[in-house]
Amino acid sequence: MTKRDYYEVLGVGKSASADEIKKAFRKAAVKHHPDKEGGDETKFKEINEAYEVLKDQQKRQRYDQFGHAGVGGSSGGGGGGNPFGGGFGGQSMNFDFGDGGLGDIFSQFFGGGQQQSRGPRRGRDVEVQATLTFEEAVFGKEEKITIDMDDECEHCKGSTVEPGHEMKTCPTCGGSGQQVKLVNTVFGQIQQAVVCGDCKGRGKVPEKVCSVCHGKGTQRRKQTMSIKIPAGIDDGASIRLRERGEAIGGGERGDLYVNIRVKAHKKFTREGDIILSEEHVDMVSAALGAEIDVETVDGVATMKVPAGTQSGTDFKLSSHGVPHLQRDSRGPHIVTIIVDTPTKLSKKQKELLKELSGSKKHGLF
Repeated sequence: MTKRDYYEVLGVGKSASADEIKKAFRKAAVKHHPDKEGGDETKFKEINEAYEVLKDQQKRQRYDQFGHAGVGGSSGGGGGGNPFGGGFGGQSMNFDFGDGGLGDIFSQFFGGGQQQSRGPRRGRDVEVQATLTFEEAVFGKEEKITIDMDDECEHCKGSTVEPGHEMKTCPTCGGSGQQVKLVNTVFGQIQQAVVCGDCKGRGKVPEKVCSVCHGKGTQRRKQTMSIKIPAGIDDGASIRLRERGEAIGGGERGDLYVNIRVKAHKKFTREGDIILSEEHVDMVSAALGAEIDVETVDGVATMKVPAGTQSGTDFKLSSHGVPHLQRDSRGPHIVTIIVDTPTKLSKKQKELLKELSGSKKHGLF
């Protein structure tokens, strides 16, 4: 049988853009899909074959130049197979539905129905906030938090079964963990496999449900737990504790996320592993040099200010900063010296400063 022109199959002209070809394919594929009532398998195969050639720029050029002979490898045998499973000669086709969502629709509803995920059930993740002082963030601490959440049922230990009884095959799904339902779609009614609502995909149900949690496997209660906050943690960080979140019957716990907030310090600021602060000295101490007491997170430290120190000069106190999270060392504490210029002077002080100023040429400073 003579093959129809591929442009004619998709209902577009030879000057059609790639976007126009894609839209035409989507429309035709939906109309003639064999799993849809009134669909046509032969036309569907023909539509796919045409699109496989025209969507590829190189194949399209060969087709425009030589016709079907130029793309014999792509057009021989009357087209490819059903990408949704079953039929069409057992061959395979690749579909490009772009961002139109049709790929998701087809993969969900065609080919006998896709199974929903039956991965392990797990409880909800829980988020809490821990507020620390500046020093607590630097050195770490044990933080106690209290959370109201679903915990394992003490009576059935989370099994959902009354003690002394066992699990039995779910009579609803026969142990498969699935139910087949009819879903109304734009293509008509489609069979879809979904997780069994009675056994939640486990395939088994209790002979007798727990008399305390009534088959839920959990109880709501307040829990107090101790959390280790590592030294050097910063504001905005989050600590993940696996399986410390909410419990769920017949599954694993969710995770607990502890979001860290650090209070501002009246004197210190932080940049990574560096602590920054300022110390004020009078102009005489800056000129002649002095030893001053400096406040650090480790307590008061003595620091030498050399003679002639200018305002804004930085001095480093090694190993008085923030501990590194990944290694056993600490950053520095940078102290910025601010030289205070007096604003209120007595008559005698003014005369002395004038004398000093006039002595510059003699090398006093």
